[in-house]
Amino acid sequence: MHKYMPHTHEDVKAMLEKIGVKDLDALFAEIPKELMHRDMDLPRSMSELELYDHFDKLTSQNKPLIPFMGAGAYDHYTPSVIRHLIERQEFLTAYTPYQPEISQGTLQYIFEYQSMITQLTGMDVSNASMYDGATATAEAMFMACGQRRTDKILVSKTVNPNVIDVVKTYAKYRGLEVVMIEEDAGQTSLASLQSLMCKDYAGVIVQSPNVYGIIEDYTGFSEVISEHKGLFIINQDPSTLTHLKTPASWGADIAVGEAQSLGVPLSYGGPYIGYMATTKKYMRKMPGRICGVTKDKDGKRAFVLTLQAREQHIRRDKANSNICSNQSLLALFVTIYMSIMGKKGVYEAQKISFNHAHYLEEKLLELPTFERIFDRPFFKEFTLKTSLDVKLLNETLKDKGYLGPLPLVTFDQSKQGLVTFAVTEKRTKAQIDDFVHIIGGLK
Repeated sequence: MHKYMPHTHEDVKAMLEKIGVKDLDALFAEIPKELMHRDMDLPRSMSELELYDHFDKLTSQNKPLIPFMGAGAYDHYTPSVIRHLIERQEFLTAYTPYQPEISQGTLQYIFEYQSMITQLTGMDVSNASMYDGATATAEAMFMACGQRRTDKILVSKTVNPNVIDVVKTYAKYRGLEVVMIEEDAGQTSLASLQSLMCKDYAGVIVQSPNVYGIIEDYTGFSEVISEHKGLFIINQDPSTLTHLKTPASWGADIAVGEAQSLGVPLSYGGPYIGYMATTKKYMRKMPGRICGVTKDKDGKRAFVLTLQAREQHIRRDKANSNICSNQSLLALFVTIYMSIMGKKGVYEAQKISFNHAHYLEEKLLELPTFERIFDRPFFKEFTLKTSLDVKLLNETLKDKGYLGPLPLVTFDQSKQGLVTFAVTEKRTKAQIDDFVHIIGGLK
């Protein structure tokens, strides 16, 4: 065993037995063989420029694809200035502000990030920040269960399956029970919620736009949930809040979601940034920290660490979370994005995404191989049913330089033929037309 590897052979064997895997080769069996044990042929000494050139040659087989796939990660425009700013060493190497009063720059942008998130969601307070949208949703579950002192939560079947999986994983190791709410014509069933909701449940988790891209209507939800003293948790793409009703306007107690859509590049799946906002009533149950602004003894504006739950450091077993690392670099990324784009810029970018998505849907429905399955409003993502071989469809598009659509059968075998498309402001009319033209040639 390598001297820097903490696990002994016995440790590795015990872990493999626990998860039911024969050996390490079986654990990594999904990795293509041509990428396994690949000799990088890296000389012992290289300059930085030589090293970049060396890896460029090794990765030349990578073929960038133009994405028409979403499902929680979207190819939005990233202003180039953001990268230059966040790579300044005082930002890039910043650590958790344990002595926050001397970290004025860090506290200021955390405060500005929180302010922007509360403006988008309509909620009272926001923390800064969470690891991603899925874990933020799971943390909201912990908040609700801690507040209501119960071990059950209701989750809509229209929530992104990846988010549901994370919520269920978090729940399993905290002894919590996750019960699913049925869907009706592509959105959360109010009738199912009414039949299930009782005082045994800490709250309800829903998502809009949901896994199908549908903008859900939550009329009556808050009343049903609050009648049984539950907490209403809405997972929502924050970029859509420039056009859609806010979680606060629906009566949400906690708003969460994935903020990658606010300018963060796809980056092969991460790092991303989850957001969480709530009402003043529940702010002391939030994980992470809240920064505020005040005045120092000379009357000058000063930023301070206003609230950080002591349970995270002292009563650890009672903490909602132990998020203590400095996740704020991505919060800075989002803050710069919204500052540069401005309210009008973010609004216009999402308006273009909306128009492009509806244009693509219109063109696809002109083909005999597609049909609308949900007659519901959508934003930048939508689901259609196709008679095409979905595997062949994706392989053909990949060969032509496109990624997508997402086959929902990936998550649920009953959803054969359902595919989800996502379009952002980065897609041009020429790209959309070419995309449709390629699909139109399939039978």
